[in-house]
Amino acid sequence: MTDQKNQNSLKVIPLGGLHEIGKNTCVFEYEDEIILLDAGLAFPTDGMHGVNIVLPDMTYLRENKHKIKGMIVTHGHEDHIGGIAFHLKQFDIPVIYGPRLAMALLKGKLEEAGVAGKTKLNSVLPRDVVRLGSNFLVEYIRNTHSIADSCTVAIHTPVGVVIHTGDFKVDHTPVDGEFFDFQKLAEYGEKGVLCLIADSTNSEVPGSTPSERSVYPNLERVFQQASGRLLVTTFASSVHRVNMILDIAKKQHRTVSIVGRSMLNVIAHARNLGYIKCPDSLFEPLHVTRDMPDHKVLILTTGSQGEEMAALSRIARKEHRQIRIRKGDTVVFSANPIPGNTIGVVNLIDQLMMQGANVIYGRHQGIHVSGHGAQEDQKLMIALTRPKFFLPVHGEHRMLVKHSQTAQSMEIPADNMVIIDNGDIVELTEESIGIAGKVPSGIELMDRAGLVKAHVLEERQRLAEDGMVTVAASIGLNGQLLTQPDVHLRGVVTNVGTDKWQMWVKETIELALRNRWQQVSDTDVVDAASVDWVNLKSYIERELKGLLRREVQTRATLLFLLQHPQDSAKPVASTRQRKIPAPVAS
Repeated sequence: MTDQKNQNSLKVIPLGGLHEIGKNTCVFEYEDEIILLDAGLAFPTDGMHGVNIVLPDMTYLRENKHKIKGMIVTHGHEDHIGGIAFHLKQFDIPVIYGPRLAMALLKGKLEEAGVAGKTKLNSVLPRDVVRLGSNFLVEYIRNTHSIADSCTVAIHTPVGVVIHTGDFKVDHTPVDGEFFDFQKLAEYGEKGVLCLIADSTNSEVPGSTPSERSVYPNLERVFQQASGRLLVTTFASSVHRVNMILDIAKKQHRTVSIVGRSMLNVIAHARNLGYIKCPDSLFEPLHVTRDMPDHKVLILTTGSQGEEMAALSRIARKEHRQIRIRKGDTVVFSANPIPGNTIGVVNLIDQLMMQGANVIYGRHQGIHVSGHGAQEDQKLMIALTRPKFFLPVHGEHRMLVKHSQTAQSMEIPADNMVIIDNGDIVELTEESIGIAGKVPSGIELMDRAGLVKAHVLEERQRLAEDGMVTVAASIGLNGQLLTQPDVHLRGVVTNVGTDKWQMWVKETIELALRNRWQQVSDTDVVDAASVDWVNLKSYIERELKGLLRREVQTRATLLFLLQHPQDSAKPVASTRQRKIPAPVAS
């Protein structure tokens, strides 16, 4: 008789990271148990006004929070751990396992967000095995990536072993000397892997991704050619790259100032864990290096992606308190723009050049390599694990399709793989893979105050596109305007001056008062309570909106403030409600 437990399916539900780059979040569910793999964030697009970060829609996890047994983290990049602190404010995660650097970075995030007590952080080493619930056993496998302490995971489930690559590249000469554990992957391949869930980022790129170490001589050459100050920007989390930059600075006798909170944070944790090795004497604060000869200074800064509030962007806008670009400076971009950031990075480079900086950037300089494996790296992963089923993740749609084609070239049948989107429920059994429905998916937007609701974003979009008109009017107990209405236009395109607008607004309000005053007030008005100010205000607002539609033909936001003599300091509120009769046809 077949074991009934093995007849049940494993559900794999990505909530982020599909058809996009960022916010990688994946759910593994078996019966009444859920474990999470990573929980990342993405950054806002230009139209997301005031938004700081973008998270996946976590409705499914909020509704099933009682099933969550824990989380496994593959590495410490923001698009894999950046959302955890926000999610812990909505539901508990009993325990989180992850590599040492990722856990060190995450600990700081949770403490800053005030949610450190809502979970337990456990650091693991490669080949450590951890249990979550009664259905999941996870082994960590060392891989190579652009951040130290990155791992692939083998998830043992009742239906078979699922290997999730995490982010990876095949680097045969890793900067930290920590080699990809191909032996362990091959062992799993020999025993049998039910499904491989694999990073698709560079699936369109032929060949193999160069080693991180290949960047070293090119950076060394660029630094040597700089006769003045060096400003170098890269991903703060690219620990291997940062380690090389610091090593070259030491060799060339440059003192380093670190600018940017995330850069300071990552370097501190990486030094504590031994992934960055350099003497304390290499570093000095900005107020010290400011008085040193330019050719002795290297400023290592955040902002390689043109982020508005990053240090390099503030320097380019001349808003940084301590650094100004001057002729003779060399600015080195040791990073390529990720999709969606190209325009911001190009504008940043222009700003720096216009202030006299020599800017070194671009793929032809050889000062950046990807942290993700190209086609030959992806083939090696498939060859080692020899999976029965294949699930491409972590990439835009075309990347997923190309990765599936690569897998087919490795003799995995097309029927044994699926191309999915965020929220799709992938059901895995010992004999099948398929899409079995969908859970809520999409995005949740956060600003410094919290969750940004859809209607708030729509209002911000309207303000950005069509502007705002503010009208303040004081009306007496006789139903007459007491003063000229105060009119302000912000961001509204108009061909007439303020005087004309004030005249139009005054005429519109006076006409509204003539039409409505008798219906909103008592026959003998003795005080403010005798007037239904709420209904009067609503009627005047409708008339003013009609004026806006006629004159500017946009959806400009109207803010109308109505005041009366008894309280001229604030907008009035009605103390009584009066039903306005329907207009009578003449």
